Amino acid sequence: MALVKFSNVGLRYSTGPEILHDINIELAPGSFHFLTGPSGAGKTSLMKLLYLGQKPTRGVVNLFGKDLSTLPRKDMPAVRRQVGVVFQDFRLLGHLSAYDNVALPLRTAGATEKDISRNVTELLKWVGLGDKLDARPPTLSGGEQQRIAVARAIVNRPKLLLADEPTGNIDHGIGNKIMHLFEELNRHGTTVLVATHDHEMIARFKHPILHLVGGTISESRHNESRAA
Repeated sequence: MALVKFSNVGLRYSTGPEILHDINIELAPGSFHFLTGPSGAGKTSLMKLLYLGQKPTRGVVNLFGKDLSTLPRKDMPAVRRQVGVVFQDFRLLGHLSAYDNVALPLRTAGATEKDISRNVTELLKWVGLGDKLDARPPTLSGGEQQRIAVARAIVNRPKLLLADEPTGNIDHGIGNKIMHLFEELNRHGTTVLVATHDHEMIARFKHPILHLVGGTISESRHNESRAA
């Protein structure tokens, strides 16, 4: 069974034109895909459908075997907890420290403070922010905030990881490190979808590519080479 399945999905906002139309894709459990396309093609809108940020105007979005358009409200939090999201605009809580921002998904899931401390501290060290545990987002650079957002999205090992331009504000070395971290999660069973304009990064990592143009998936192909 597909982990993600779009069947004839369309999406419009208010009375405007369809942002997405006739989307038919399936993502297998444990797969890793890049999502590419020009600005305004609908990449962020497609991801919104997967983290329950928006309902389709028509068609069916099926996630974890559930039709999201008919999902009872009481079941939504449990589904959302299985999806990690790296937002393009970070969406960190400015009044909380880096540590507490990353700890949020674990606290929501009821993890013990001992487990939270171990996992959050280790992950922030791994992304190069071990000395910023107590720092609040407004005091950090855009790249540092992006790394906190990545850590928060993956700290509870979600079934599905959605990353919207996850390397857009960080240097080449850290970007590669984050991609390798995504691949490690993928090897442990997490399905990964990365929306990006970074064609050099896509060339370095050998994963299937979904190409979104004019609101529809026009191409699904394999990246056949990885740079040395």
